[in-house]
Amino acid sequence: MSEPTPASGHLVDGPFDPEHDPRASLALEPAYVDNLTRRIVSTTGARVPVESPLNGQPLARIPQSSTDDVLEASTRARRAQAAWAATSLDERAAILLRFHDLVLDRQDEIIDLIVLESGKARKHAFDEPMHVAMTARYYARTAHQHLDTERRIGVVPGLTRVEVNHVPKGVVGIISPWNYPFTMAVCDGLPALLAGNTVVAKPDAQTMLSALLGAQLLEEAGLPEGVWNVVAGPGRDIGPPLITGSDYICFTGSTATGKLIAKQCADRLIGASLELGGKNPILILRDASLEKAAEGAVRACFSNAGQLCVSTERMFVADQVYDRFVERFVARTQAMTLGASLEWGTDMGSLISQDQLDTVQAHLDDAVAKGARVLAGGRARPDLGPYFFEPTILEGVTPEMTCFGDETFGPVVALYRFHDEADAVARANAGDYGLNASIYTQDGDRGRAIARQIKCGTVNVNEAFGATFASIDAPMGGMRQSGMGRRQGSEGIHRYTETQSVATQRGIRFAPMFGMSDSGYAKMMTLNLRLLKKMGRP
Repeated sequence: MSEPTPASGHLVDGPFDPEHDPRASLALEPAYVDNLTRRIVSTTGARVPVESPLNGQPLARIPQSSTDDVLEASTRARRAQAAWAATSLDERAAILLRFHDLVLDRQDEIIDLIVLESGKARKHAFDEPMHVAMTARYYARTAHQHLDTERRIGVVPGLTRVEVNHVPKGVVGIISPWNYPFTMAVCDGLPALLAGNTVVAKPDAQTMLSALLGAQLLEEAGLPEGVWNVVAGPGRDIGPPLITGSDYICFTGSTATGKLIAKQCADRLIGASLELGGKNPILILRDASLEKAAEGAVRACFSNAGQLCVSTERMFVADQVYDRFVERFVARTQAMTLGASLEWGTDMGSLISQDQLDTVQAHLDDAVAKGARVLAGGRARPDLGPYFFEPTILEGVTPEMTCFGDETFGPVVALYRFHDEADAVARANAGDYGLNASIYTQDGDRGRAIARQIKCGTVNVNEAFGATFASIDAPMGGMRQSGMGRRQGSEGIHRYTETQSVATQRGIRFAPMFGMSDSGYAKMMTLNLRLLKKMGRP
C-alpha cells in the first residue's frame, strides 16, 4: 500500500500557553505547591526543579529526602502501624469510601495536575481518578470478604477447629512510576491500608505533585498521621533505605530496576510484587470487526502516547483482513489530534521527557535505516511542545531492529501479517515479556480459547487493556520478565498480609491415649484415614 503523509492536516497547532488557560495557575501557585510538598519527609533543604513536559517551563521545586529521612519515614510508619491495625476494619473501609468521594469531587483538580506534570491528554488523565475511585470502592466494599478470619477443615471432624487469619505485614514501601502518576502512586497503597499496614511511598521524581495530592486527599478522608508517608529522591539513593525500613515492597517500573529490587528484598527475606515492562501484542483474527479493531488498536497503541505498561507495540493481523484493517487503522491514526492543553478535545499528548523522546527517535531511526516503512507518523513535533512525537505505525520490522524486541514505551507500533492462528500465538509469545495482550474476533469462545494459549498476565478479548485493568476484582500483573505478584482482586490485598493458621483441639491429642501403644495408635489412625475417605471427606 502507498505511504500516506504522516498525520498532516490533523494536528492541533500551537504550544501550551499558561497565560491563556484559566486553570493553568492551579498547580503553579507557590502556595499550592508548598501545601503539597510539605508532606515530603525532608530535612536536607535541597530542592530539585521539575518542568512541565507541555511547554518545558518550570513547574515546581521538590524537596529531597536523605537516607536518614527515609529511615525516619519508616520509623513514623512503624510507630503508627499498631494503632492503625487495631482500628476496626469497618472504620478503615469508611476512610476509603470517603476518599472515593473526594477523588470524584476533586477530579478536575487532579486531572489538571496530572496533565501539567505528565503532558498526557486530558481524556487519558481522566482514567486515573476513575481507576483510583474504583479501587477504593472495591476494596472498601469487599473488606470482610478478603480479610475476615476464615474457617477451614480440621484434621479431626468436630474436634479440631481451624481458623486462618490475615495479619498485616507492617510497613509497605511503594515505589511508583511517572506514567500514571496519580493512580500508580495511590491504587497499590489502598489495599495495603485496608489490610492494616502503613505506607512509605516513593513516587517518581518527575511527577511528585500528583502523588502528593493523593496523600492530601487521604488525609482529608480521615487517614491518621503517620499512616501514609512520602519521601522524594533518586531511586539509587533512597531505594535501599526504603527497602531496609519496609516489610514488603510494591514496585512498578522497568524490568531492569525490578530485578535489582528483587535481589535487595531477597537479602532481607521480605516479599515484593513487581509490575514491570512489556512488549504487548494484539491479534486481529480473520473474523474480527475491522472498525472495532481499528478503533481499539488506536487506544491500545497510543493512549498516554504509548507510555503505558500494558499498551501495544506489536500487532499481528490475519492475511485475509490485513490490507482492509491497515487502511482503517492508518486513517484513524492520521486523524488523531495532538496538542498541549488542559482542555478536553485532544487525542494524544506529550512524551514525558527528553529521554523518552530520544528513545522513541532512536528506535524509529534504527528501524527505518534497516528497511522498515513508516505508514503514519514518524516525526517529532517541537512546534507543539518539547517532547511531542506523532503516533507512528511501522511495517516491515525485522528481528535485527531494536524495536522488534525491546520495549519502546512510546507511540510506535509494528504491524505483522500472519497465516494461521497457531503461528500468530507463537509469535505473540516470542520474547521475554508477558504482561498484556488483546485478541479481536467476533467469536468470543474462540477468543477466550486462544487467550489461554497467550503467555500474558492479562488478555483482553475485543478490547485494548481497559476490560481487565478496570475489572478490579480480577488480578493484574505479568508473567516471565514482566514481573511477579498481582495487583487488584484478592491477590492484590493478600500480598500485604501474612497468613496465620490457628488450630484449637478438643477431646483427643495427637499421641497414644489410655495406655495405647505406638503401634496401636498408628493402626487406629490408619483406620480413621480409610474411614474418612469412604465418607467422602477431603
